[in-house]
Amino acid sequence: MKKILALLMAGLMTATAFAGCGAKKDDSPSKADNTAEATTQSASPDSASPDSADSADWDAIAAKGEMTIGITYFQPMNYKNDSGELTGFETEFAQAVCKELGVEPKFQEIDWDSKEMELKSKTIDCIWNGLTITDERKENMDITTPYMENKQVMVVKAENADKFTTAEALSGAAVVAEAGSAGEEVAKGDEFFKDADFTAVQSQASALLEVKSGTADVAVIDYVMSIGTLTGDSDYSDLKMVESKSFAPEQYGIALRKDSGLTLVKMNAAIDAVAKSGKLAEIAEKYNLSDLLLIK
Repeated sequence: MKKILALLMAGLMTATAFAGCGAKKDDSPSKADNTAEATTQSASPDSASPDSADSADWDAIAAKGEMTIGITYFQPMNYKNDSGELTGFETEFAQAVCKELGVEPKFQEIDWDSKEMELKSKTIDCIWNGLTITDERKENMDITTPYMENKQVMVVKAENADKFTTAEALSGAAVVAEAGSAGEEVAKGDEFFKDADFTAVQSQASALLEVKSGTADVAVIDYVMSIGTLTGDSDYSDLKMVESKSFAPEQYGIALRKDSGLTLVKMNAAIDAVAKSGKLAEIAEKYNLSDLLLIK
């Protein structure tokens, strides 16, 4: 009887042990499951690789073999030389990047105030024209790696360079800036201009012409434009930047359509390649912009 009880107890213990092992195996995720879960958790829209990024936008550009680049004309970024040929820092930079991408650049003049609409409607593929990076623009467009610093400055007639240095002196003064530009944001939003009379104009060049002709007292423009235009042999040699005041330190980037996917990945890689080759520094030096470069 004792032997029979012992055998029954041994059998019961063995069955219980097997049952416990079975439960442990069923409840634990497999190695493959763990790997899949980790991959899912680490994936992120901000870490898109060339293989994972949406290629629809880039496929359309590659199919036509060209990138349509929205610009406005202003020195030293995009302008026509004495022979009527388009040149400038942004022009040559775009040509170098497009060569890296294997497409031809097609430059198209746009109304700066309508730039985002032109991008969304696909009449252009990017905005490459001294575009200031802002939080609002990042919400509405994809923007590349920043490549240059900038700021906003005041340009006046040379004889007034020491006059408009205080907010009080600007009371009632006629101030102009390009519509939709960083200059307009400064002129309309900075306390320094609160008592001035502001008017938006078509372009930065128009703003300078207003000051030159005497229909405006102050133009608020990009610092980089002042470098390219306020030279002794230019049409604006009688104008001068107010040295003691500058506004809104900023950075330039190239704007693409929102969710451009592979286009943004390729553009950033091409910009990096042009910088590392020394070509970007060479172009910047040619236009006296070396000190403003962010990537070298």
